[in-house]
Amino acid sequence: MAFNIARCIASGKSSCIFPSPNQLSVRCLSGTSQCSSSNPSDKYDNLKAVKTPMLPPDTYKGKKVFVTGGGTGLGKAMTRMLSQLGAEVAIVSRSPDVLKSTSEEISAETGNPVHPIPANIRDPDAVKSSVDQFVEICGGLPDVVINNAAANFISPSERLSPNAWKTIVDVVLNGTMYTTLEIGKRLVEQQKGANFLTISTTYAALGSPFVTPSAAAKSGLENVTRSLAVEWGRHGMRFNCIAPGGIYTKGAFSRLDPTGQFQDKLTESTPTGRMGDQEEIANLACYLCSDYASWFNGEIFMFDGGQTLQASGMFSGYLELSKDQWDLAESLIRGTKGS
Repeated sequence: MAFNIARCIASGKSSCIFPSPNQLSVRCLSGTSQCSSSNPSDKYDNLKAVKTPMLPPDTYKGKKVFVTGGGTGLGKAMTRMLSQLGAEVAIVSRSPDVLKSTSEEISAETGNPVHPIPANIRDPDAVKSSVDQFVEICGGLPDVVINNAAANFISPSERLSPNAWKTIVDVVLNGTMYTTLEIGKRLVEQQKGANFLTISTTYAALGSPFVTPSAAAKSGLENVTRSLAVEWGRHGMRFNCIAPGGIYTKGAFSRLDPTGQFQDKLTESTPTGRMGDQEEIANLACYLCSDYASWFNGEIFMFDGGQTLQASGMFSGYLELSKDQWDLAESLIRGTKGS
């Protein structure tokens, strides 16, 4: 659809500066002297994902790591990179076959041990047993704990059942707390320090429609992170949290984006012009849990390419305007009189 700047100027209507919703989906408006920029991540090398480990190869040599939800998705990516960096990792989830496959795959790649420990973290007794197994297998309590296990799906809140609510909260909030308390209490008793990392989400701070149970549970996790960072810092424990935005994993997106349309909208609304890669969050996680980050404590790291900031900006829609449209806007503003 052509943007007729002469007609706009003649009409004197400021409303014609701004494209209709249909026009907004078109990056390059015909009839203009300059089109809006192409995808930034295609144009600028510094915005492309780096998938190799950024830390020295032996950063985690001699370190023992406990990862919940480590069999698939983000947990698997973090486990792989930790193992590449020399860690001995135990992955915990309720899917024995997945755990076995993942542990064998990563161990074969890296040459470092990856141990499968099947457990349902919604059950505090199962969590206790998983920690007992970890100590027996690895010879002591973990140096690093990554609380990654999650559950989520989209649903209008009026369709939620009590069981659906309970399932999400039990995994995300209660399961993480059971794990943290079980390991944390033992660390205090043994006067051993450790680094804890929890995976949250960008909407934990302000909430989001259609994922109310997850939003509530993840918000709780962020406050657990801040609280224990202060309370247990004196015991040599650090607590930090990553709140990722759009990073594709098959499991999560099959429940959150069953049609596949949301991914495109998410990419378009991200200033860097792309979704994140699993290796990128793995790199950040490995850094935050390492001794290189020993002064980070109680922090929530937004990790979304700026998408949350763009979505919350009142005037972010103006990013779609061309040079000609800005010229017209300026001329109309200059012609405005009075208050």
